Amino acid sequence: MPLPRSLARANRVGLNRVVVRVAGYLPGFAVVHHRGRRSGRTYRTPVNAFRIGNGYRFALTYGTDSDWARNVLAAGECDITVRGRVLHLVEPRLEVDRGARWAPAPVALVLRRIGADTYLQCRVTER
Repeated sequence: MPLPRSLARANRVGLNRVVVRVAGYLPGFAVVHHRGRRSGRTYRTPVNAFRIGNGYRFALTYGTDSDWARNVLAAGECDITVRGRVLHLVEPRLEVDRGARWAPAPVALVLRRIGADTYLQCRVTER
């Protein structure tokens, strides 16, 4: 079972407002820029992100029902800030890896422990 939704709500109101300012510069983190499915409003969400080949994988620590993940899947694209650069991503898809073998060992250990076996995969493209 991924982390509880109540923790996600608390992070969105408090911690994320601080973390979003630095996450786009820290290794293993990115800021996802996405639009609300119904509102069309633009959001910025700090996430765990890892470069894999020609794309990025995002740890879904709050599960597949995370608003940001659902927004990206619905739109079919997003932008991310990673290490200070803005990249455009397309073709989002959900994948399952119960062992989290794609993630660095310490991250994989946490993902296995909390049962977050699904990740979001996107491909980097030019705008």
